[in-house]
Amino acid sequence: MVTIFALTVFFIIWRPFGINESIPTSIAAACILLLGIVPFKDVLTIFEAVSGASITILSTIVMSIVLESIGFFRWAAINLALKSRGSGVLLFWYIILLCFLMTLFFNNDGSILITTPIIIQTLSLLRLKPAQQVPYLISGALVATAASAPIGVSNLANLIALKIVGLDLNSYATMMFVPSMVGIACIAVLLYVYFKKDIPITFQNHSKPKDLNNLLSEYPTKKLSHPLAAKTLGQENIDWKMFRICIGVVVLTRISFFALAPFGIPTEWPAIIGAILLIMIRWYKKKIGAKDILKKSPWHILLFAFSMYVIIYGLHNVGLTAVIVDELGGAVAKDPFYAIFITGMLLTVLSNVCNNLPSIMIGTFSIKEMGLSLQTMQVAYLANVIGADIGSLILPMGTLATLLWFYTLRQYKIPMNWGKYLRVTLFVIPVSLALSLLSLYVWTTYFVF
Repeated sequence: MVTIFALTVFFIIWRPFGINESIPTSIAAACILLLGIVPFKDVLTIFEAVSGASITILSTIVMSIVLESIGFFRWAAINLALKSRGSGVLLFWYIILLCFLMTLFFNNDGSILITTPIIIQTLSLLRLKPAQQVPYLISGALVATAASAPIGVSNLANLIALKIVGLDLNSYATMMFVPSMVGIACIAVLLYVYFKKDIPITFQNHSKPKDLNNLLSEYPTKKLSHPLAAKTLGQENIDWKMFRICIGVVVLTRISFFALAPFGIPTEWPAIIGAILLIMIRWYKKKIGAKDILKKSPWHILLFAFSMYVIIYGLHNVGLTAVIVDELGGAVAKDPFYAIFITGMLLTVLSNVCNNLPSIMIGTFSIKEMGLSLQTMQVAYLANVIGADIGSLILPMGTLATLLWFYTLRQYKIPMNWGKYLRVTLFVIPVSLALSLLSLYVWTTYFVF
């Protein structure tokens, strides 16, 4: 099992011939099942564990494809470019704010799928050079993913084991919002420090699209941020009634996640209904079928999630959880400070090599078996979440959202490699992770308990 796991991680990082992440994980999962490390009877259990999250993610992807086809991304990109008023620095902070809010009110995977095309089209509209696009693309992705920590429903990984440790969404937010916000603020500041030399002070020295120049000359500055100004930028072909209906469906679908949760209705059901409604509305208004959805959806991401769960299940079956409990249980039980930093760092390592979705299950099962007090177990779980949401950003395979981000960039033929990504995350994430974990200890010790 250890050999299979090590080889899988090696090939995911190496990616010979440009293979995607699902190929080595799928081969590993098949070997684990054939060797009997994970019995075939457990496949159904694993499928049930990942199916809800996978269907929700897939439905979000469908929604993003439909929104793109009706011009939403370009409309948002134009308004983002206008609001920046020719300032590269202002554009940077607007993108940070956009990505943060999208994740806070929706979820990290949906935020990545919606904000990445918006950022790409904004940069295209402003005709930035490739090197000048990197700060905005990487910063938006990191903030969008990290922003899933403050609110429990912003990341499906956060919700998986919430009830196991005796927390609900309100108590989660009470203990987690402030510490995670400290970490996210640190990420944003360090990203600006890292990219400051690459962010253009002004766009005045760069060629601008003719339509943007016309807009700047025709409209007073105070009117530039008005959403309807986007109509003057080649958006006359947008069916604005359909546009508003589709946005309304997306918003209502997201609200339904919260509204229906108390009734025990899983998120995948409203997600499926919302996606089907958007497809039907588009077909009725534009007579566009589902061919583009079938073509553009990253099906391999779903296979990756299932395969990683099989691998983690195999590690659990051969005693990984027992080893963690035996080796770390005593230290974690000593004090909340030890519990927070040990479990936070453990989940950071596990998430970066195994993906955060299955890793948080291993972490939660482990702390549940350590015989901890309720207070210590809860702060250890919250540290798990910080490690899974913030610490996991060091490597691209740490989160499903980051993999979706890489996939989106490839769809738009934007070059991005692991080396370029790692140079940023190694500078930004360790400091932000440590500060967030320290804030969790101070906040829960002196202000909550």
